[in-house]
Amino acid sequence: MNSADADFEEFVSARGQRLLSVAWLLTGDKHLAEDLLQTVLTKVWPKWRSIAGGNPEAYIRKALVNTHVSWWKRRWHGEVPHAPSDLTTLTSRGAAAVDPFASVDLEHSLSDVLRLLPSRQRAVVVLRYFEDLSVEETAEVLGCRPGTVRSHTTKALALLRSKLALAPSLTEGGEWSAQRA
Repeated sequence: MNSADADFEEFVSARGQRLLSVAWLLTGDKHLAEDLLQTVLTKVWPKWRSIAGGNPEAYIRKALVNTHVSWWKRRWHGEVPHAPSDLTTLTSRGAAAVDPFASVDLEHSLSDVLRLLPSRQRAVVVLRYFEDLSVEETAEVLGCRPGTVRSHTTKALALLRSKLALAPSLTEGGEWSAQRA
């Protein structure tokens, strides 16, 4: 194994989980995230010598976003299954019991809400708030102007706020709170 291969392998070992998290936030699906990251790493590997000298994580992050957007544009967006909104079950005496696993599903609920956003808005939210990039860094990754990033951020957050206000399972204790909206 030559030094470039070893360097690439070391990078993927060190940063692979973080990049997989970005891919998961973009796709909202574990298997699609794995496919997305694998596709991007497959494209990046032959170019590794030229990429490794700069900022390879930023390069791969941008490739993840661009590849996801291209997949999203080609993918059919028909029916999407949703879990029932009532997280209670009836006990043997007919009384309602709270689902003990409802709080565990917060991660999946976040993914469901993120999937409601258009692809570019989702990319902005993931890069700004999960990857903690600045407006300028996000604009560079997406290949757009900072004003576009701010506009997408405003629209995405407004949509997320409206959806979260309607989703009591995403608030603390499963109770809807007007202050959280």
